[in-house]
Amino acid sequence: MQWKVPLLVGLIVLRTHVYSCKFVDIDKNSKDFASAVEYAVFQFNEDQEDEFAYKFLQVRRSQHKRWTLIYLMDLEMGRTVCKKHDEDIDNCPLQEGTEEKMV
Repeated sequence: MQWKVPLLVGLIVLRTHVYSCKFVDIDKNSKDFASAVEYAVFQFNEDQEDEFAYKFLQVRRSQHKRWTLIYLMDLEMGRTVCKKHDEDIDNCPLQEGTEEKMV
């Protein structure tokens, strides 16, 4: 019976800790966030059926869930003239005119 009290207290503390994990604003220039942005853009391009690649333009929101590796980001990206699997997408010009797309 004595071990049940510390277990109950531990579960209450853990529950409070888990529920207090919320998203907080972070520096857009942090190394970890930059890696997360790079991965998100890569994954976005992989998941699109479009043959053209999209490149990162700017961060609108950068947040991190406390005590986790979960990021919340709003990114602006533009459709390039390069294909998805071209080498240097970051230096590709954006499409213009009727082909222009921003997401």
